[in-house]
Amino acid sequence: MTPRRLLLIGVAAAGLAVSGAGVADALLDLPQDAVPVQDPVGDLLRDTNRAPLQGSQSTPPASTAPVQNVSPPTDPTAAPGTPVVVVTPEAEIAAVQEDVPPEAEIEAPKPAAEPAATPGRRQRRPTAVIQAIDKVTAESMRFEVEVGGRPVRFNKTLIFSVRACEISASDEQTEDAIAYLEVGVQPRGIAVPTEARQIFKGWMFASSPGVSGLQHPIYDAWVVGCKA
Repeated sequence: MTPRRLLLIGVAAAGLAVSGAGVADALLDLPQDAVPVQDPVGDLLRDTNRAPLQGSQSTPPASTAPVQNVSPPTDPTAAPGTPVVVVTPEAEIAAVQEDVPPEAEIEAPKPAAEPAATPGRRQRRPTAVIQAIDKVTAESMRFEVEVGGRPVRFNKTLIFSVRACEISASDEQTEDAIAYLEVGVQPRGIAVPTEARQIFKGWMFASSPGVSGLQHPIYDAWVVGCKA
């Protein structure tokens, strides 16, 4: 085989490799059809269920035996008819407190200052769960979109891309799921494919869909949560 023929074969192989990589990239950029979620609950938000404490024992009931009256002891060396003085524990404590001078009092230790709590960090999840509805046909679907993955098409027109999805930290007052979405409109089946026209770009909040939602005369869409 001549060197010229070898050179031509090498050039052809390199061309096929480059074209194959381009086709693969183009396929990854194409949106895929939305698939309904089978278990929409899943891991949408942080699990707040707590296992009950185990090994706990109930406190035994207090004894209900009757209290017997105890007569004060008598002094055998005292003369008959001499009254016996009974000193109660309260009287002994009061007598000791009177004998202690004020300068001998000990100050109670001051409680140590509590360290400042470290703010929690939000956890990022690889999948966002989205709810979309067609207000004309009343078609509604809950589907998943992978963060940074292939776009997902709803109702042959609406295209969703997710850039981030995270859940609230443990020290936040409200449990929430937040996702950064890019939504575009691109009808499928047209003769000349065109780039999707973007109609939304920004953060959506699962707890407050009306704060930053999709505004479109035909479609409504909002974030339901994030899944691991």
